[in-house]
Amino acid sequence: MFINYNSNPTDSKSYDTSRLREEFLTEDLFQDNQVKVVYSHIDRIVAMGVCPTEQVLKLDDVMDKKAFGTDFFLERRELGILNLGSKGVVRCKGETYTLEYLDVLYLGKGEENIEFESYDSAEPTSFYCLSAPAHHTYPSRIIRREDAKRVELGSQENANDRIITQYLHPDVLPTCQLCMGVTHLKPGSVWNTMPAHTHERRMEAYLYFNVKPSQVVFHFMGEPEETRHIIVRDKQLVLSPSWSIHSGCGTQNYSFVWGMVGENQTFDDMDFVDMNLIK
Repeated sequence: MFINYNSNPTDSKSYDTSRLREEFLTEDLFQDNQVKVVYSHIDRIVAMGVCPTEQVLKLDDVMDKKAFGTDFFLERRELGILNLGSKGVVRCKGETYTLEYLDVLYLGKGEENIEFESYDSAEPTSFYCLSAPAHHTYPSRIIRREDAKRVELGSQENANDRIITQYLHPDVLPTCQLCMGVTHLKPGSVWNTMPAHTHERRMEAYLYFNVKPSQVVFHFMGEPEETRHIIVRDKQLVLSPSWSIHSGCGTQNYSFVWGMVGENQTFDDMDFVDMNLIK
């Protein structure tokens, strides 16, 4: 498990490329036959890449009880699980959930004995997971790709024509604080989240995917008048503190998973940055 500590915006102004990547980027979240865990002190969010290629992977086997201070992972947490590969299976407390590509499973506080498995070992899957502290138990359930709330934003003229699919969202199901969804850029569009914004009341995590090997995404971060960029490739994770903008521009269209935790679940609670002020 990698522990990521919160960063001061004043200090981050002096970071070089290597330090920026070390502080905010996770390049190797997905590894065969492993559960890779990133525990962030930014609102205590946890991101995981789970790749059950040849065997069942058990979350309890990689949990650091000292780090979480609980007997099992979801004792005081909730969890969102997105399938980013072939058909996969998640088990907990005797229940079995089968997820197709881009289905999401929500597991509420108190779920135990969580296991991950590929439906067919010849076509292994990969799961992306986000977890946040929880104060209440809400029912676990699958949100199929077709059942997510779909919102279209942007325009071809501004190169940001995109489809937002909201899975863990108050309009779809109740959660304590975790919000999660996927944004797909349409062909010919490369910009996400422009004009850029911050939200002091929440942090955000971006996992970029559908980025071809010959392509990259320039992820922009930092305070609005002190921006920086990080080069991101397929299935790489960026953690964005509340003081930072979070926007990307790709060399081709791409997709990304966004997840938010913090003070509220109001999707449009954003402090937009005047394009005349951003630097």
